[in-house]
Amino acid sequence: MKKKELELLLQTVPGFEDPDPSLEQYPTPATIAADILFNAYSRGDVAGMKVIDLGCGTGVFSIGAGLLGAETVIGYDISEPAIGIAKKAAANLGSRADFRVADVSDVDEGADTVFMNPPFGCQTRSADRRFLDKAMEIAECVYSVHMAGTLGFLEGYVRERGRRIVYDKTYKYDIPHTFGFHKKERRTIDIVVVNIR
Repeated sequence: MKKKELELLLQTVPGFEDPDPSLEQYPTPATIAADILFNAYSRGDVAGMKVIDLGCGTGVFSIGAGLLGAETVIGYDISEPAIGIAKKAAANLGSRADFRVADVSDVDEGADTVFMNPPFGCQTRSADRRFLDKAMEIAECVYSVHMAGTLGFLEGYVRERGRRIVYDKTYKYDIPHTFGFHKKERRTIDIVVVNIR
């Protein structure tokens, strides 16, 4: 499968029907998700692997990993409505991804690779740390999305835990007007994906 084909398929994954601001439920755009997944695939971190998607939302990373040949894919999210959307989208696209309702702290199985777009901590300070800690606990290879300005912090945080960031890439992320506290119709921020090993 080519990256453009993956991107077109991921564009059909629905977003959140009623996003929860406390969970910072923003969808990962298909263009960005496809680029992250395809990069991981080219590094040997997807095909034939067990993949876990922490805070999977409506399942874009899980579904994409399944389409790229992951042996086992499990997406975890605390939101039952999001998991419902993810299950339907995976079935529609023929992606063998399984989805479970669970808090990230309760995930207790290992994986080869973790993908995640955790909360950035805008609503709940340091919300991303629980995700980082869990991801590093359950997998040797982690792909995680964060605010670009936190890269220095991330490098130190993972280094203190015996890991390192071996790759990072910055993207422009357009946030549409989603919640009542948003003042603009659209806002563009810089995000960074890091590969932690």
